[in-house]
Amino acid sequence: MLCDDIRYLTERALWETENLMKCIPDDLWDKRYDDIPMWKYCYHMLYSMDRWYINPCDPSYQNPEFHMDTLADLNVIPGEERLDRDRLEHYFDRIRKKIREYLVTLTDDELEKQPEGCDMSRFRLILGQFRHWHRHMGVIYGFIIEDIAKWPYVLNMNGKYPKEPMPNYFS
Repeated sequence: MLCDDIRYLTERALWETENLMKCIPDDLWDKRYDDIPMWKYCYHMLYSMDRWYINPCDPSYQNPEFHMDTLADLNVIPGEERLDRDRLEHYFDRIRKKIREYLVTLTDDELEKQPEGCDMSRFRLILGQFRHWHRHMGVIYGFIIEDIAKWPYVLNMNGKYPKEPMPNYFS
């Protein structure tokens, strides 16, 4: 039962994440907010989803091929490094697939257990990631709203998925 709710809400969050990324206009992709470019806010959010949703201590985890030590750190202002939209969209697709595969077999009994090498339960990792993930989505929403005066669409708890292709905004 709990895992069904987690699957349901994760699917909605994944849809909102994809839509949010598609709502970022090209001219804002490299725009800096507090000296950090928009793409780095996106990467920070995605990297955390990739590392923390399932098991941040997974010994077999491999950083994406383009990762650099400070690339996901929002306390480090980037120099010449840059991630383009295509690369981050592909990375998001890999994360979405990985999370979906994990959730297919996850059971309620496993939620209270810790994954290998980790000192937190699977439930805490998922809830913690939702907290972090959505905090950063909110920051990105704010930048978009401030710059283009449009609000990227959110599904809410039971809202219907839009029929129009992404990006979707509230009208």
